[in-house]
Amino acid sequence: MAAARGLAIGLSVVVAAVAAAAWTATAPRSLDAETARAVSEPGDAAAGKTVFFIAGCDSCHMSPGQADPLRLGGGLELKTPFGSFFPPNISQDRTDGIGAWSAADFAGALLDGVSREGRHLYPAFPYPSYARMSVQDVRDLWSFLKTTPAVSGRAPPDRLGFPFSIRRAVGFWKLLYMPDVRPLASAPADPEGRGRYLVEGPGHCGECHTPRTFLGGPIASRRLTGAPLPEGKGKAPDITAAGLARWSEADVAFALSTGLTPSGDSLGGPMAAVVRNLSEVPPADLAAIARFLKAFRPSAGP
Repeated sequence: MAAARGLAIGLSVVVAAVAAAAWTATAPRSLDAETARAVSEPGDAAAGKTVFFIAGCDSCHMSPGQADPLRLGGGLELKTPFGSFFPPNISQDRTDGIGAWSAADFAGALLDGVSREGRHLYPAFPYPSYARMSVQDVRDLWSFLKTTPAVSGRAPPDRLGFPFSIRRAVGFWKLLYMPDVRPLASAPADPEGRGRYLVEGPGHCGECHTPRTFLGGPIASRRLTGAPLPEGKGKAPDITAAGLARWSEADVAFALSTGLTPSGDSLGGPMAAVVRNLSEVPPADLAAIARFLKAFRPSAGP
């Protein structure tokens, strides 16, 4: 009896220790001091405008029912298998938006997926890709956002079923799927390196074009090979070298900026917003993206 009691106590201690370790491991992490200082240096708003359109910020955060991509009041419903998300107001309104945020607050959300209040953000916000952005691009983007107008009003609360409504569970998701990377000081300048950076970082192409597990994590071995769209209607196509075998680099770059494919079709659905944004991007960046995609094979990726 004593032995059994001792075993039960021992198991309880082990379970408690494991639970405590898991709770600690899944806690939201603060932006490290070095990165916080770096992103707080002055940025270039003109360069940040390009980052804004590559990152597609307006696609989710633009106020619904109007056409100005710089009115960032949020509230557009994003339907997913886990429920509906309503991206927040990221305008310069100091009460409803991010006008009272610091550059470090913004970088914490973008790079770590942690809110200003220290809570996990859901990865419907594609911070697993944005985590690969450079410090320079983050502060340039922040500088550009500071030039956009204030828009009042808050987005509705997310509508998520149990257990997806348990925000702390996002910490476990991050342990499985959040990339363990440190932000670069600046983005690569060479065309090959820049193409990879734009696709995997601010362009976040894999968020739609990579298939996912039942937990919503990307399947790394099938990166960019196509996947069902989050809302359940349609599919994002294979944009690897295999999927684009009949396209030239020029075809890819042209489609990204105009929405027209080599066969004369047009890119619709969510890609319409992507094309609208990429039409604002320098041709050299589109060429770099095209070069990377035409050469990319999942087995060759890190």
